[in-house]
Amino acid sequence: MSEQNRVLIFDTTLRDGEQAPGASMNEKEKLEIAYALERLGVDIIEAGFPVISEGDFNSVQSVAKHIKGSIVCGLARSMKADIDAAAEALAAARKKRIHVFLATSKIHMRFKLKKTQEEILKMAVDAVKYARKKVEDIEFSPEDASRTEREFLYRILEEVIKAGATTVNIPDTVGYSVPAEYAQLIGDIKNHVPNIHKAVISVHCHDDLGVSVANSLAAIKNGARQVECTINGIGERAGNASMEEIVMALKTRSDFFGCTTGIHTQEICRISRLVSKCTGFVVAPNKAIVGHNAFRHEAGIHQDGILKERSTYEIMRPEDVGFMGTGLVLGKHSGRHAFKDRLKMLGIELKDKGLDEAFDRFKRVADKKKQVYDEDLIVIVEDELKAFQKTWNLVSLIFQSGTNIKPDVRVVLKSKGETYEKSSSGDGPVDACYKAIDAVTKVKGELLDYSIQSVTQGKDAMGEVTVKVKFKDRNIIARGTSTDILEASAKAYINAVNKLLSQQADGKS
Repeated sequence: MSEQNRVLIFDTTLRDGEQAPGASMNEKEKLEIAYALERLGVDIIEAGFPVISEGDFNSVQSVAKHIKGSIVCGLARSMKADIDAAAEALAAARKKRIHVFLATSKIHMRFKLKKTQEEILKMAVDAVKYARKKVEDIEFSPEDASRTEREFLYRILEEVIKAGATTVNIPDTVGYSVPAEYAQLIGDIKNHVPNIHKAVISVHCHDDLGVSVANSLAAIKNGARQVECTINGIGERAGNASMEEIVMALKTRSDFFGCTTGIHTQEICRISRLVSKCTGFVVAPNKAIVGHNAFRHEAGIHQDGILKERSTYEIMRPEDVGFMGTGLVLGKHSGRHAFKDRLKMLGIELKDKGLDEAFDRFKRVADKKKQVYDEDLIVIVEDELKAFQKTWNLVSLIFQSGTNIKPDVRVVLKSKGETYEKSSSGDGPVDACYKAIDAVTKVKGELLDYSIQSVTQGKDAMGEVTVKVKFKDRNIIARGTSTDILEASAKAYINAVNKLLSQQADGKS
């Protein structure tokens, strides 16, 4: 297909996605996701909002320094201080963009900014001109564009393009628009902004009415050539348009849209799991493309059709998005070489100590499970290779519990070669376990959220526990896995403690 029909993927998982309540990520996790986005083939990575905090500035700076293939973008209000911060954070980037925004709807101008249209127009033009002195690639967003008065929207777009904007984004900031209306807006912009051909039209849709992906696709059909989205659709309120859904819709229905992207779709499931791990947001089983049930069939008539010809009930191949089956791959008699080869096939390469630690844990898991699946291998590696320093490690735990027995748990932890032991009782075995860990580590946390899901099927399936823990003014999300639920719970809580201590050591706010 021609370059005209290429849709640029602008991923804002690290900026708008992280604004989802409870989705805060540390610098190491953001860089890990940025590397995954680069492997995925994302055109632009919006790495953060540099001026809002030291942590955000450092994260954008880190991504800018390490990412070479994708354009790295920093967000800025139409203010010199914001633009200066973005330019400084992006200084090391091989390819860089500053994304300037300013609200343009009547409700925002009247109640939030208290500015007239003429004042807003001048601020926007001045900001774009100032940003253009810093970098060549400038994107401008008239915030709440879908509720902005049309004539004013056309005028401000024309002027910012004259001032040097190379991309103009049309945000449906509050998820108010619907597909036919939003598609019409894009068409009207193309027809009423004289110099629109000098800029790429981008779209940024929120999911408050559940139509962000539909709005984005409708806009693409009407000429938008950049779409702003997030992995798993995470973001403010109800979230953003889901990257994986947009990409696979364009690929699966290329006959209708006539567009392509540069996304390596086989990486989709892998990055979906990574974002879920870092944010603690579990992907719903029925989530399109990346949900556990997306390629599973239970109805007899469906199963019969699939066995005869997969295309009867599957419009995509599972392998096209990196969806893994649950076939037996390794067991307790498998050797290190087979283990390493299988990880490599899954896109995971470990060396030396990292491989040794992961293989040791694999052997321990294989002793407990008759069947070890690909999904098990991934969580084994994730559990051993955290993006933070392991100050505390679980050695063992013993618990006593029952219908008429007050739960009692004894935990043994290890730190810097020393072993520590404490016992505690509680409202349940998990509560007792966490109290014992608090007593050992001298770090007291408040459990805000707890969830568990099985990694694979069967009675001996590994359980994955996700916890959200409050330590004074910080909320930490962490995970732990084991074939034993209480052990997985203990590991998740210990990982939360380790994550906290690691952030404190790094001087994070």
